[in-house]
Amino acid sequence: MGIARRRFDCLVIGAGGGGLRAALQLAQEDLHVAVVSKVFPTRSHTVAAQGGINAALGNALPDNWHWHMYDTVKGSDYLGDQDAIEYMCRVAPRLVIELEHYGVPFTRLDNGRIYQRAFGGQSQNFGGDQAARTCPAADRTGHALLHTLYQQNMRAQTHFFDEYFAIDLLRDEEGFVVGALVLDIESGEPLVIEAKTTLLATGGACRIFRTSSNAMINTGDGIGMALRAGLPAQDMEFVQFHPTGIAGYGMLISEGVRGEGGYLVNKDGERFMERYAPKALDLASRDVVSRSIAIELREGRGCGPDGDHVLLKVDHLGADLIKKRLPGIRESAMHFAGTDPCEVPIPVAPTAHYSMGGIPTNLHGQVVAPERHGPEEAVPGLYAAGECACVSVHGANRLGGNSLLDIIVFGRAAGEHMAEYIRENPYNRPVADEAVDRAMQGLSRWDRKGDGISVADMYDRMSRVMEQNCSVFRTEEVMAEGVKRILELEEQLEDVRLSDHSRTFNTARIEALELGNLMEVAVATMLSAAARTESRGAHSHVDYPDRDDKNWLKHTLYLKDGHVLDYKPVRMRPLSVEAFPPKERVY
Repeated sequence: MGIARRRFDCLVIGAGGGGLRAALQLAQEDLHVAVVSKVFPTRSHTVAAQGGINAALGNALPDNWHWHMYDTVKGSDYLGDQDAIEYMCRVAPRLVIELEHYGVPFTRLDNGRIYQRAFGGQSQNFGGDQAARTCPAADRTGHALLHTLYQQNMRAQTHFFDEYFAIDLLRDEEGFVVGALVLDIESGEPLVIEAKTTLLATGGACRIFRTSSNAMINTGDGIGMALRAGLPAQDMEFVQFHPTGIAGYGMLISEGVRGEGGYLVNKDGERFMERYAPKALDLASRDVVSRSIAIELREGRGCGPDGDHVLLKVDHLGADLIKKRLPGIRESAMHFAGTDPCEVPIPVAPTAHYSMGGIPTNLHGQVVAPERHGPEEAVPGLYAAGECACVSVHGANRLGGNSLLDIIVFGRAAGEHMAEYIRENPYNRPVADEAVDRAMQGLSRWDRKGDGISVADMYDRMSRVMEQNCSVFRTEEVMAEGVKRILELEEQLEDVRLSDHSRTFNTARIEALELGNLMEVAVATMLSAAARTESRGAHSHVDYPDRDDKNWLKHTLYLKDGHVLDYKPVRMRPLSVEAFPPKERVY
């Protein structure tokens, strides 16, 4: 019996904020939209976003989208593409108000306007006083946003394939992406979904690190699919370590806590950020705060019997404010750290949090690749949005509050362009059996049982290598060792075997598929990091402590075939304003 097939106008892989915003845009265009998600949509990782979404509304303090653009360019350590950054910051106020009209229950000021809190790296008047730009729904902004978008998609009659796992993209002989092979997790039955356009919105991949704020589902599936399809991954060396994960667990304590007035202290009770960022203090950008904490721990000023964390002090804010504006944070601290922040500080340490790199796209969400179509030409029929994509608005370091903005702005932009593409290409292109057979081979490679390495053991080896050899601080010697170790592990994937109980809801099979994707991302990250001989943003290279704009003001492109690295220039020219030239980044 042949593999079942379904046909749609648009296929969206991933049901987080980026995927759902794109799907809603497409459904509003009266297109037939399928959304594939390996979890129920409201369990997508967007639900974990806490602090808020940035937009220069000016409700709390004077603001301007030009200032937001400057902060984003500076925060990116000048590796962000300024045309994309301008577009994102310029449309942000309108799209946040649109979210409000969709039903997102933003926290309010006394005058009824959306409340805005301070966040790291945000300023007024191009680096002046602290800005208040981040629009929250208490400390559950992602939860509110995701549920609202899901409800709007249900209203628009978007078709959901819940608990289906995407195996691989399907391409025809001319390079068009014509859909994907997916797997029903419960039954184990494969399904071919044919589509005129396909959007990858599968989220990030920080599970490559042993300590991470990411959910277990963040396994880089979209990036893995793109690499296996012969497409590049861009800027994979830039991984953000959030400065305040709950020590020992990695669970996130939002930057919004510091935005409300919380601050960090070492074992001596010292506000140590005064040494590292005398102006911005605890609201310096995330890479700066993470490195500052790492230095405190390395130099013996950490807290606890092992000196492995610092303390985030918030009790001075008062129980009423904490319970009103930070209820989820308090709940997480009490559950995981066993401390009530109304009474005692929260133990925190840096945790792998966000992938700045991903599948390269243009402003419209179209995937661009050097393969077959030229260095800046779009892959026909394929789009990407959200953390799996690299447009690149975050460059070498993302500002807090810009991730939710990214998924809304470029999810919507991708949806608009997909609809335009379908108007010009109104018919489904045929999906050849050969393309399906190739995708099925990627599934069958994991139907291996018997003696060998378990999935869990291989994941543990990989995540330890990434944490030990590609973490907050990097050196040439340590990364060279990391390259050797990660390539050895990649070869040993052939020795991974499933247990005899793998048929139980196909969970072991799915975990093996996820492991394959994680390994693709880990290799891309390690090789890209080893190649960049400078320090920029989240990539802190001890042997090359300075930023090198002469040689390294360029994006890294990694291709799986032969582990090839290529480069392309940063787009420094904005759409309508003057560019921000690189200068020293201090806070």
